Amino acid sequence: MVTTGTLQVPGARIYYETRGSGPVLLMLQGGEGDARRTGDLVRRLAVHYMVITYDRRGLSRSTLDDPLPGAPRSLVVPTMTTHADDACHLLSALAGEPARVFGSSMGGLVGLVLAVRHPRWVRLLVTHEPPAIGLLPAAGRAGAEEMLDGLQRTYREEGWVAAFKQLAEITGAATEDREPDAELPPPLSRERVANFHYFFTYDVPAIRCCELDDETLSATPVPIVAAVGGGTSARFFDRACVDRLAEALGTEALEFPGGHNGPITHPRAFAERLLEVLSRPCHGGGSEMLR
Repeated sequence: MVTTGTLQVPGARIYYETRGSGPVLLMLQGGEGDARRTGDLVRRLAVHYMVITYDRRGLSRSTLDDPLPGAPRSLVVPTMTTHADDACHLLSALAGEPARVFGSSMGGLVGLVLAVRHPRWVRLLVTHEPPAIGLLPAAGRAGAEEMLDGLQRTYREEGWVAAFKQLAEITGAATEDREPDAELPPPLSRERVANFHYFFTYDVPAIRCCELDDETLSATPVPIVAAVGGGTSARFFDRACVDRLAEALGTEALEFPGGHNGPITHPRAFAERLLEVLSRPCHGGGSEMLR
């Protein structure tokens, strides 16, 4: 059974869905993905958890309020802090207690900011290949910035289709290698195209502006699991980011099935791995990652 609703937050009305029962698991989707992304994975997790999925502000059914004069810039041009605050409002309204959180790609970055900014609401965070470019050494960050700058330039000059293909190339987000019955994202619709435009216009710049450092991550009391796709090559910058994150946490990244798109292409195996990690005792802080 799926329960749907909306929640008013500063500057937006957030659409959400819940499935299953039991401990709360909040899913933070990547890219232009809304509450329907990774549906196969979510259904498998909902056998064990009450799973919350939602449309990030500006995507699909989550609508933006008309900004009032003098409104904070973050409510008009969202940042990772804005997205993390939205997630916190959802947990406060729907969970009422600390919850387990899983985020992939941009969702993983939102999860990191949530764990740092609102640690009392996060029991455990599993962050899968977050584009945390602020953690990279100078040369690595410069390379990532150059790739993201090229991505935005492609979007401006050639449109979202070319930018989407380029994004897949720099993250390794392929779908050819997948489980036989894996459910791929739905065909392109006017809504999904609008989501792509929003993502490239607002969320990619927000990713670039997100600053995280070793000290901040180590200080959070939230246990953080850095997750990487077994099929994600070291040549992709998302792999470099998760390796650097694990180093900042003083541990090693845990391997999950598939590549950057593992939650979509390998839902059965990914769910098994994630359920195993989520079931581990939750204690320690960001620098004492569960092994």
